[in-house]
Amino acid sequence: MDKPETLDLDRAIGFTIPARHARGRIVRLGPVLDEILAAHAYPPAIEALLAEALTLAALIGSTLKDAGGQLTLQAQTDGGVVTLLVCDYRGGELRGYVQFDADRLAAEPETPTLFALFGTGYLAITFDQAATRERYQGIVPLDGATLAEAAQNYFIQSEQIPTLVRLGVSRRPDGSHVAGGLFLQHLPEGEDGRDRIHTRLDHPEWEHVAVLGQTMGADELADPGIALETLVWRLFNEEDEVRLLTATPLVRGCRCSPDYIASVLAKFPPEEQRSMADDNGIIVVDCAFCARKFPVPVSDHSAA
Repeated sequence: MDKPETLDLDRAIGFTIPARHARGRIVRLGPVLDEILAAHAYPPAIEALLAEALTLAALIGSTLKDAGGQLTLQAQTDGGVVTLLVCDYRGGELRGYVQFDADRLAAEPETPTLFALFGTGYLAITFDQAATRERYQGIVPLDGATLAEAAQNYFIQSEQIPTLVRLGVSRRPDGSHVAGGLFLQHLPEGEDGRDRIHTRLDHPEWEHVAVLGQTMGADELADPGIALETLVWRLFNEEDEVRLLTATPLVRGCRCSPDYIASVLAKFPPEEQRSMADDNGIIVVDCAFCARKFPVPVSDHSAA
């Protein structure tokens, strides 16, 4: 009798390569991805785009040291099929959605180019640190042939940190989605927190790591039958030392709820709340992330 297939899904794991002054993150999404996509019934091209964006958010967000910190990835466009893409990561929780022009998408090939999807758009990555309440945002044009290339450009231009990003998305025979990603960075002076002036884009140690990282195929990243630790070993088994970090479980994390929405509406003056209500005295709030509508009676939180 065949043993049941062991699947490694909905997990992020970090690692460092001390001798090469490099760090990395590897992620794979499965049921979490299906749960997010199922709320929207997107066309295949938009599903694939959001799957890549969610994987990218998990790769970058899971590097945050602040457990309450949040990473938000936002792409806005000018002249593309997509008008807005938003994903965020907080403490292992992922959510995201896409707004797009269905008519323009129908006129594109089955697999649109990045330019067709975004036009002359830009990618904004925002880091919110809960502990210090600091916010940092970097914005770069959506250049390159893929979303992975656009993310690399962000770190090279905004952060001046040599970075490699690889993404892969697949659909299994049963219709479920799997996405995986690899994120590699060269650390300034081999340590976090050093001045970035010491980081060289042409550092030979980084070139070695990047060449190895580029051998990782999209099919391997999106193969749930290969453990994430195995992928790290395949890339760097000849290194003297590779330190694996604690894995992070990933879940769908839309934070909307009737109580939360009512608490937000309660912050508006009563007259503004009444102006937002329909003829039946109901304020209907749409959550773009989970595609749910929340009807909230004005009388529940507003004086008559």
